[in-house]
Amino acid sequence: MILYTPLKKTMKEKGITTYTLTQKHKISSNTLYRFRHNLPISTVTLNDLCAILQCRVEDILVYVPDE
Repeated sequence: MILYTPLKKTMKEKGITTYTLTQKHKISSNTLYRFRHNLPISTVTLNDLCAILQCRVEDILVYVPDE
């Protein structure tokens, strides 16, 4: 299972708010909903977030094997 738990920490470290993502960078509120609920997102969105936050994918998501 892919979890987006590192995203909140990375956003805080970079000084980026959800408001900034939606207003300045045009990340949809639906995409933010998908992050909060660990739903799938596209690799294009991951790429955009990495560019916005200037981080690696590992700073946005973590893989946890299903048991």
